[in-house]
Formats: sequence, structure tokens, C-alpha cells
Amino acid sequence: MPLVIDGLTIGDDVIDQEFSAIKAHYESLGSISCCERDGEFRGYARDNITFRALLTQEAQRTISEPAAEEVTRAFDKLKEEHGGGDRFYADSGLTPEQDEFIRRDLSLNLQVETLRAETCKALPAPTETECRQFYDSSLDQFSDEDEVCASHIFKSVREVEKREEIFKALCEVRQRLVDGADFTELAREHSDKPAEEIDLGYFKRGELMDEFEVVAFSMKTGEVSPVFCTPHGFHLAKVTARKAGKPKPFEQVRAEIEAELIAQRQDAKLQELVDELKKTAKIEYTEPDDGFDEHEHD
Repeated sequence: MPLVIDGLTIGDDVIDQEFSAIKAHYESLGSISCCERDGEFRGYARDNITFRALLTQEAQRTISEPAAEEVTRAFDKLKEEHGGGDRFYADSGLTPEQDEFIRRDLSLNLQVETLRAETCKALPAPTETECRQFYDSSLDQFSDEDEVCASHIFKSVREVEKREEIFKALCEVRQRLVDGADFTELAREHSDKPAEEIDLGYFKRGELMDEFEVVAFSMKTGEVSPVFCTPHGFHLAKVTARKAGKPKPFEQVRAEIEAELIAQRQDAKLQELVDELKKTAKIEYTEPDDGFDEHEHD
């Protein structure tokens, strides 16, 4: 059964789309490995949809529809952001025949934005003390990225039948390195890369292959990695230096901090409004598999 919010029916396809976006976000953060949190994410999806629906319904009730000229300006701006009308229709999968539908949607969006602005207009601006407290408690967020300097030995595996032989040979090279042999000397002797590509220099996360970075950023300075594999072949790496990311000066990021604090306050204020709307809203949803009707009158 779909989600029904004060008579507005929201199909399972909309919930599925929201769920997929939420799950993809958490997977990108490396927070999950399989499907053990799907129920939780579906709950988030319903909460997000309910939040938007109640806010939209309240905007329709309390905010006047914008003038046609205002909608036209919003439509023109939307096209401009896409690089022109033709590009907008191509990107959105819409056609000029659907302009009236697009304009109605833009009109509703403008009503919602007006409601947001009016709800949040009395919020105080962040103070200097609040900004500095946020900065001090979130230094990682405002620091340059860590960097690693590494050298490596690479062996290509073009012939699958020689894979085990190459792996064992590289393990022997690693043992010599652990015993104190010179890395650059052995790299010149055994690596399939030219000498000028042994030293990779400094790099940040996201600049090299994931498999290589996971190993390099987990190592201490001077440490030699185990033999590991990437789609290109076998590798041995040695971290030769590290640079810890330094915090950016407060004044450099102050505008960013203020924007973040303002956004947090606005989100909290809007959540207060939605929580009040839930007290009188009729929200119905049936879990797809249990056949049990859930009626919420929050």
C-alpha cells in the first residue's frame, strides 16, 4: 500500500526512489556492506517524503500563488542554469509541450521557498563565539587533506599461469626489503615500471587507485607493505613520508561556518513546523510484506 498523507497518495515507486538515493549515500560513505540496514533506510525515505509533503501542503494553504511573471523568471533561470532551453529539455527528459506542468511545479516550489523564508526569518545570526566553537569542534572538517609520499614496485600479470610465480618472487623481494635492502635499488631491478616512476611523490586520497590508496594511507612512514593486487598487477609500496593536513585559518572558513550554522538552524526550525503539522495530520502506511495497517496520528 502506498503512503497516504492527508489524502495525498504517494506511490511505492517514489518511496523506492528515495530509498535508493539514501542507500547510495550511505554506501558512498562506506557505512554499510550489504542490506542489513534496508529497513532503517526505508524509514528514512518515508520520513523525508512525509516532511516534504507536509511542508508543501502547508505552503499551499498559507502562501499565495506567485505571479505569472515570477514563475517565468524562475523558469528562465532554470533553463539558463542548464545552458539554454534545448539543453534543459534534453537533460530533464521533458518537452516544450509540458511547459504548463513545469510552470505549476515551479509555482509550488516558490510557495514552499516563501514558507521556508517566513518560518526562518526571525532566526538570529550566528555569533562570533558560536562560529569559533563550531570551528574548534570541527577542525577535521576545515583542515587540508593528509598527504602520503610513497615509492612502489610493480609487476604486471599478463600471463595468468605465471601469477603465482610472480607473486612468490615479489614476496621474496619484500623480505629483502624488510631485512634492510635499499628500496630504490630493488625497484630498479624488479619493477616493470621505468626508474622515474618508482617514486610517486606526494598524493592525496582520490588521486590514485583505491586499492593502492587504502594500503598507502594505512601505513606508517618507513613501512613496507605486503604484496597486494590491483587490476593492473602486483604491487609493493613503501611510505617514505607523510604530511598531516593543517587546519585552515578561522577567518578563511568563517563564511562557510556561518552558512553551515544558519542551515542547521533553518533545518531545525522547519522540523519544528513539520512536527506541529504531524499532530493533526493523518498519515497512513502499510508495510509491503506484513499486511498490517499502520495508522499514525503524530
